[in-house]
Amino acid sequence: MKKIIFFIVAVIANFTIEAQVKTPQPSPKSTLNQTVGLTEVVVEYSRPSAKGRVVFGDLVPFGKIWRTGANANSTVSFSDDVTIGGKTLKKGKYAIFTLPKADVWEVDFYSTTDNWGTPENWDENKVAVSVMVDPIMLGNNVETFTIAVNNITNDSATLDISWEKTMVSVKFDVPSHKMAMASIEKVLAGPTAGDYFSSAQYLLQSNGDLNKALEYINKAVAMTKSGTDVPFWYLRQKSLIQAKLGDKAGAIETAKLSLAGATKEKNDDYVKMNNDSIKEWSKK
Repeated sequence: MKKIIFFIVAVIANFTIEAQVKTPQPSPKSTLNQTVGLTEVVVEYSRPSAKGRVVFGDLVPFGKIWRTGANANSTVSFSDDVTIGGKTLKKGKYAIFTLPKADVWEVDFYSTTDNWGTPENWDENKVAVSVMVDPIMLGNNVETFTIAVNNITNDSATLDISWEKTMVSVKFDVPSHKMAMASIEKVLAGPTAGDYFSSAQYLLQSNGDLNKALEYINKAVAMTKSGTDVPFWYLRQKSLIQAKLGDKAGAIETAKLSLAGATKEKNDDYVKMNNDSIKEWSKK
């Protein structure tokens, strides 16, 4: 009897799921992905339409905080720190709130993004950056609320909010030059010790050119000798390469150095691995 009841309930539940009505959303969700210089910008928001209504000063009252869209918070995220109105906005995701007036708008980037509409209790401490911008009167009518990233250069762009015959444009600067120079300097400085270590590890594990692997691991070791101890895991890899090349005596000597480093750092796994290898390679 229980099985029959369970079957009936399952059939009803499945029918209910299948029978759900699907209709267009009055304010469909939109996602915009835009690269500005080297910074990724993502805007997520819902798009209400005017439908013959007077928007600003009526549907959206002047002098009151507006959710800047519909439904869940309209949000913007930046993959790097940006500058807005001379103020630094840390990389991350922010809700966009505005306070429209006939002659000026306040645009707030709010750190809490999970409000439905405006926050029940507005917290000034959560306003990461606030800027005042002049509204621009448009010659054409924008029927559907739109947030866009425009006027893109290597170093800046604008976040444009448009609806009806009004647009506000918020310029933001991105750190493209700083990031590009850091990338150039890093590449032109040549491979790091970590790059050589990874290359040697790959050649060892893939049964590649072991002589080249030894060359790379020696470079990694040499680059870490000035002022710091050579990482014991670098020495472990070198000992494995030496052993595979048939240099058991050299492998044992290197493994002892790795063992000393692992013991100092209290890494029991590497202590055991080195002891086991030394024992194995010492057999005649």
